[in-house]
This record gives sequence, C-alpha cells and structure tokens, in this order.
Amino acid sequence: MTGWSEHKAAGISYLERAGTGPVLVLLHGIGSRAASFTPLLAYLPAEYRVIAWNAPGYGNSDPLDQDWPVAADYARALARFLDQVVPEGQVMLLGHSLGALMAASFAAARRDRVSRLVFASPALGHGMARGGTLSAAAQSRIDDLERQGAEAFATARAARLVFAPEANPETVALVRSAMSQVKLPGYAQAARMLASGRLLDDAERLSVPTDVIVGAEDRVTPPEGAERAHAALPRAMRGRLTLLPEAGHAIYQQAPARFAAALELSPVPAAL
Repeated sequence: MTGWSEHKAAGISYLERAGTGPVLVLLHGIGSRAASFTPLLAYLPAEYRVIAWNAPGYGNSDPLDQDWPVAADYARALARFLDQVVPEGQVMLLGHSLGALMAASFAAARRDRVSRLVFASPALGHGMARGGTLSAAAQSRIDDLERQGAEAFATARAARLVFAPEANPETVALVRSAMSQVKLPGYAQAARMLASGRLLDDAERLSVPTDVIVGAEDRVTPPEGAERAHAALPRAMRGRLTLLPEAGHAIYQQAPARFAAALELSPVPAAL
C-alpha cells in the first residue's frame, strides 16, 4: 500500500503517511474504508501528514458500544483517537458522505482542534429520532448486507457511486473493493447513525472555515444537498462550494487530481 503505514490507537485502525507539515485527517463514508483514499494520496502535498481512519466497526477498528449511535458518538470516538495520534495543535478535517456528519459533529464540539473543515459529497442524514423505526432506505442497507454478504452487496451497489460506470471500470473496481470489506455490527451502526443524522443542524453551529465539494453527477448525495449544507453554514464560515464535472459520489476515487486541486491546500513554508 504505497505511501501508507498501518497503525491502531484508541481502538481505531488507521493509515498514515508521515509528514512534517499540516495534518489532514480523512473520514470515509458508510460503504468505504481508510484505504479508499489511496488514489488521492499522490496528489496531496508531500509535506502534509495524512491520516485516514477506519471508522468504528470498520477495518480493524473496534465498534461503538451503542447499537444505535448518533453523530456525536462518532465525534467522541474521533476525539479520543486524535488525542492519541495528534495530541497537540489543530488538524484539517475532511469528511466524505457519512464522514461529513462525523466531521461536522466533531468540529462543532471541538472548534479548538480544527483549522479547516471540508464536506465532500456530504450526507445530510434523515433526521430520525434514535430508537424509532428505521427508514426503508436505511433498513434495506442492513438487510441487504445480511442477506447477500459483503461481496454481493458491494457488486450490487458499487456502480451507482461512479459517473458513467461502464466507461470507468477501474473506479468501479476500487469502490467495490472497499465496499466488500464492510461488516456487522459496524455497518449497521453507521446506517442507524445516518438515519438519525442532522448535518444541517451541526452546520449552523460551526465556527470553523468550511468548504463543500461535490460531484456534479452524484446520484447518492446530489449537488442540491451539498448546496443546502453550504447555505446552512454561518456566513463568516462559508468557504467555497465546488462542483466537479463528470464525477459521481466516489469523487476522490473517480477524480483524485481534480479533487485535490479543489482542496487548494496551502503551501508549506520551507521552515517546516
């Protein structure tokens, strides 16, 4: 796995590329894993320290204790994790899809730890009360994984995350590979968190500069949702809203170079 080293801290397995510059922390989505960010790595400034976590219940990360966690539960897990791997200073935090819900909850509670926030193809959440009846969409995710198994589950779903999948089989294969690694109970916990998520509520509370990036052809979290998330941000915190053409939900896998360019990462001073 070129560029990465594997570690575990605070019950979280993660990948890291060492660097002496700013710290960029990457949070994947519901059907993904830390290694999904590998195509992006080559386009990030070499000086940046890059950390990609496997969310609780993914990869070798321990699942959460709650059967139905909310975004704040993942944010607390992220706080414990960062207190060990980045004990001082601030990080730039990027959350993709479901990861945006986790990132927003963390940044709203721990402004002191985040220098900049990026929502990539953000999931808004379904706004359900914890413990109620799951929406059909959320319940079907869990049922399909249980019934089909991870390999068939990934095969059935991967193409939908890619723009023009028939013309981009390599990207579909990357998405399928990551999705085929999901497992219970982690995936079920994440699906329930998605059902109760309220990204717009957390976005309104943010006091961190925040950018939003979405694929113009995203069918999973369409641009309209990203626009709503951007509009919900306090005006002083509202950064760029970028639509990448010819990119679907798996935006940093389908268009890693253009995604990295949209981040507009600050150059690292020579002293670092």
